[in-house]
Amino acid sequence: MQKLPVSKIIQNITDEIAFEAVSEDYSFSVKVEKYVPFICAAVHNGHQFRKSLWENCLHTEYERWYEEDPCTKEMVRSHPIVIAGRDSRFEYDLNRDPENAIYEDAWGKKLWKKALSEEERELSLKKHASFYKVVRALVNQIEKQHGTAIVFDMHSYNLKRWDRDVPTWNLGTTNIDNQRFGAIVDSWSKKLGAMDLPNGIKSTSKINDTFQGNGYFLKYITKNFKNTLVLATEIAKVYCDEETGVIYPEVVRSVADQLKESIPLQVEEFLEQNL
Repeated sequence: MQKLPVSKIIQNITDEIAFEAVSEDYSFSVKVEKYVPFICAAVHNGHQFRKSLWENCLHTEYERWYEEDPCTKEMVRSHPIVIAGRDSRFEYDLNRDPENAIYEDAWGKKLWKKALSEEERELSLKKHASFYKVVRALVNQIEKQHGTAIVFDMHSYNLKRWDRDVPTWNLGTTNIDNQRFGAIVDSWSKKLGAMDLPNGIKSTSKINDTFQGNGYFLKYITKNFKNTLVLATEIAKVYCDEETGVIYPEVVRSVADQLKESIPLQVEEFLEQNL
């Protein structure tokens, strides 16, 4: 893996060069082994939290971890194109628009002891903007080469927050063209629900049950690229202990292994219907 400025990352993409890099400020990573018609993304995978914010933050490291999406990059790491955030959403949220990307409070608790300086805010928003410059270049290049693209937008959510039965997998679709892509959504949901997970975990899948797909990442791509489908795909945190932070690697590996088979199958179906 290389460390590259955003300008060089974009140039590599424009020139269709295979590469793996971390951004110069370490805020995100991107891997392109070959320019296939699908992208895997994990925008909330990151846990980094820059030191200048430590003393001013009222949330503990555990509280931040609890709201992040650990291991979502690991679940799709094997695929040819993977882009992932490395910074915590508590520094800036890549799944929110720039105007709302920096939290004032988070999940009912004030985030900062004192208001952030303009300099701190600008630094965070610069990282947010850099990420989306690369996203735009990447999706544009895939559409240019293949005419269409599908993006697997991977997230996780906390089971313990719900006082009812919730699905292992949730697809949020309210901001995509369901008339055009509804069959793909249904097919993807069935594949996820058919997973065979370890430790007696039952895999179930529903559409717009716990979340509806209102994230900025999906909206940004959908607005700017008419031939790209974003599948906002959330897994319940069955792969960890939410109270202790212990990760269950056998569950993460099982999910990753099965996504390695099911994602290419879903891409094939998508291309058959959209080319």
